[in-house]
Amino acid sequence: MTKPPLFLTLEEINRMSKEEFVANLGGIFEHSPWVAEGAYEHIPFHSTAGLHSIMLDTARNAEHSQVEALLRAHPDLATRLQVSPLSAAEQQGAGLDRLTPEEFARLTELNAAYSEKFRFPFILAVRGKNKDDIIQSIEARVNRSHGEEWEQALAEIGKITAFRLNDLIREKEA
Repeated sequence: MTKPPLFLTLEEINRMSKEEFVANLGGIFEHSPWVAEGAYEHIPFHSTAGLHSIMLDTARNAEHSQVEALLRAHPDLATRLQVSPLSAAEQQGAGLDRLTPEEFARLTELNAAYSEKFRFPFILAVRGKNKDDIIQSIEARVNRSHGEEWEQALAEIGKITAFRLNDLIREKEA
């Protein structure tokens, strides 16, 4: 498999075979290329927002177990050593690679409590946030209901994937 280009246009995306499409867009949803596979059926896309909407619908309308696997595919913030390159860059941008030992311990404790309660990791679109924002968010969200967090996690995945698609696709929309 060839390495995906740094930037694509919608025109290039709309000309791709299914295999090329999945190779280039399969990582937009964390370790879940099945989202790109499902979205491919809706080519041609007329806007980045339209492509994103189709991908979100594909993810949200999948079987419960598949959506749960998507949630579980996300890394714990600041605690896993091996994360996807996109996740690593996002976490570094939020300062999670520069936590004090106390902040790291607190975030590790909160991540563990969250994962134990909800059975999936804490998911937050960290772009534009700092480490204090992130710690405050998990402190507040760990006390919510499972249903609230399921929906919030999917909403956060929507934000994360919108950022990723907008970073990848370089074309002005009509």
